[in-house]
Amino acid sequence: MADTVAGPAEAPAAVRHAEEVMGTVFSFDVRGGDARAVREALAEAVAGLHRADAVFSTYREDSQVSRLARGELTVAECAPEVAEVLDLAAEADRRSDGWFSPRYRGALDPTGIVKGWAVERAARLLAQVAGVRGVSVNGGGDVQMLGAPEPHRPWRVGVSDPLRPGGLAAVISAAGADELSVATSGTAERGAHIVDPRTGRPAVTDLVSVTVVGPRLTWVDCWATAAFAMGSRAGLEWLETLPGVEALLITAGDEVRCTGGLAARLG
Repeated sequence: MADTVAGPAEAPAAVRHAEEVMGTVFSFDVRGGDARAVREALAEAVAGLHRADAVFSTYREDSQVSRLARGELTVAECAPEVAEVLDLAAEADRRSDGWFSPRYRGALDPTGIVKGWAVERAARLLAQVAGVRGVSVNGGGDVQMLGAPEPHRPWRVGVSDPLRPGGLAAVISAAGADELSVATSGTAERGAHIVDPRTGRPAVTDLVSVTVVGPRLTWVDCWATAAFAMGSRAGLEWLETLPGVEALLITAGDEVRCTGGLAARLG
């Protein structure tokens, strides 16, 4: 693991690191705190991501989730994180009226919630280090931000334009928020990978992307997936009912639809 540290070792201006895991890249940006303590926490956070991959990956025959799906293990015999994630996934299923599902084609598959949960957990671990004033963890484009990088300067996240490669559809600011996350679901990066839980087939929708903003990445990642499967009209109506959540929806016809309070987060 190679860190980039700016500033004196005793009080780094920033500790940054990129880690390949879960089939994507996780980027860390930690501001403030003792250099050694930050590096130790970063190593623990990275190890936690690899453990999560080993436990939850459906591509590994020997992962606990794969064995659980085959009936070779019970939840009680799995790592405690499995019960935690399954409970969160069941809550997301309930709150989305089944549009977010912890199953894929009838088989157990909670991976739709795992990445957001893992990113949020890593960010909160780093934020506990004494003296740390700001943390940003980006997992494949989904970001959990805590604190601020500098006094009076908030974290900002660019949202990719799905119809104009290399362009930005919006810039989200965390100004005034101690914690904020941004998650996007869509077809631009991975094609038609989002499944309609009612049919088990790729969701047929007028959307190309849904970006959801809220305090916790665990939830906004789920809400982006669910809203995309719903389509622009039903998805926007549902997102408007969620407290503390804002969203940006872009259709295949290049129509942009937003929740009522999103403007306060732009910039």
